Formats: sequence, structure tokens, C-alpha cells
Amino acid sequence: MAHYLLLGSYTNEGWAAQIKSPQNRIEAIRPVVERLGGSIEAGYLAFGEYDLVILVQMPNNISMAALSLAASAGGALSALKTVPLLTIDEGLEALAKAGSLEYKPPGN
Repeated sequence: MAHYLLLGSYTNEGWAAQIKSPQNRIEAIRPVVERLGGSIEAGYLAFGEYDLVILVQMPNNISMAALSLAASAGGALSALKTVPLLTIDEGLEALAKAGSLEYKPPGN
């Protein structure tokens, strides 16, 4: 399964709703992720540009896109960034494959 890092920022209204009635939003979205065939590996609240950091596994890009679209359309987030991740083994395979290419940048 593919791994993804989700980075989200709450709207002011989203934070107001959380302050009024605190909820573990990771557990709230877990059934949605599981219905798409995925799983949540970890989730955190964070300081800085993003308020939420979630590591998920999904069966494919279409399922991940569906989750991102649904979360974005919900209105509680002002930003959502989806970062596809490679395992170390996948990265090593990509490096080996890149080394076997005869790519030349423009002008060379």
C-alpha cells in the first residue's frame, strides 16, 4: 500500500468548534479512511503552518484523492496538503533506476 503524509490547517471556525466541543478528529476520520481500504498509522496536532499531521496508508492515488477532496470540502480546513511518500526501499529502487538512465539536461 502507498503511504501519504497529510498536512492540514483548521479554519477559525474549525478551531472554534474544537474548543467548544473537543474531539479526537483522527478517530472521527478513521472509519472513512478504512472504508477507502486504508489505515491511519499516526496522527498529531502540530505548531506552525499546519495544525494536523497524519500518516496514512491507502491502496492507491484515487482513494487518497477521494479522502483529500472530502476533507477539503468539509469546510473545517483552510489548507490540506497531501505528500506521497516512498519507503526507503522504494527510494533506493528509484535511485538505482535513475542511475541507469542516460538523461541529459537541456544544453548538454
